[in-house]
Amino acid sequence: MDVEDWYHIPSVCSSPFSEYRDVDEFFENWDSRYDYLSEPTQRVLDLLERFDVKATFFVVADIVENYPGLVESIAEKGHEIACHGLHHQCKIDPKTKEPLITPEQFEKQTLKAKKILEKASGQEVKGYRAPNALIGGWMLDCLENIGFEYDSSVCVNSLYNKTDSSLEGVSTTPYYPAKGSLEKGKPRDILEHPWAYYDFAGFKVPTSGGPMLRFLGARMMLKGLKQSLKRGNTVFYFHPIDIAYEKFPQIGKGRPMYWAIKGNMVEKRIEYILKELKSTHIDCLG
Repeated sequence: MDVEDWYHIPSVCSSPFSEYRDVDEFFENWDSRYDYLSEPTQRVLDLLERFDVKATFFVVADIVENYPGLVESIAEKGHEIACHGLHHQCKIDPKTKEPLITPEQFEKQTLKAKKILEKASGQEVKGYRAPNALIGGWMLDCLENIGFEYDSSVCVNSLYNKTDSSLEGVSTTPYYPAKGSLEKGKPRDILEHPWAYYDFAGFKVPTSGGPMLRFLGARMMLKGLKQSLKRGNTVFYFHPIDIAYEKFPQIGKGRPMYWAIKGNMVEKRIEYILKELKSTHIDCLG
């Protein structure tokens, strides 16, 4: 689960093309309701409990301050808390893949986020997922330096590449990335958990969830998940706000159709996938 709200997406905050420079600027200027996250997160917890599933929740650390008790309630249900950045800021440029901050700045921000989440959850935070899945090899080196044991940001597919590496030889199963890269390397103290894809005659369709769950539907996701699970462990994820019933505020640059599909339709898709995975006795990392 990626725990972020509607304003965390790059068209609204913290990207080179966003409406607001960062989340701090958003809160300085936004005087209307902002919480569209708490209600669907509770429904996600209920859904997972019905299916007896424990998941990893990659949480943006500023959620702790702006949604009192939410992270604590997730941890109390026995789910793992992992880090999704301090403010969901893009760390590499979406187009050029060049760094937007220095390694030192990244380590300082991410260590702060790690400590915030650990204090709220009472857990050691071992995992990281890059905001918007924009990940560079240098970031893995930084994460290893500050004590993270794994990252889960790499999505190999034929439609796009959000990393600074070619990902040659990378599939859907966990691997050790080479130093300064996201290519496969020798064993080290940090592991990469890449996402699922469906290989159709050499064309790789991203089927790990998230936006693709909303736009491509459950059956395609399930095909890719089952195929990926035959290779080994893989990742299925979504955002609690994917199942939010309410319409989000209409701000943000670009992506006018980004939230065209969400709510009950997506919730039913998730239920279908979990039911099918349960019926075939396949374990899946959330």
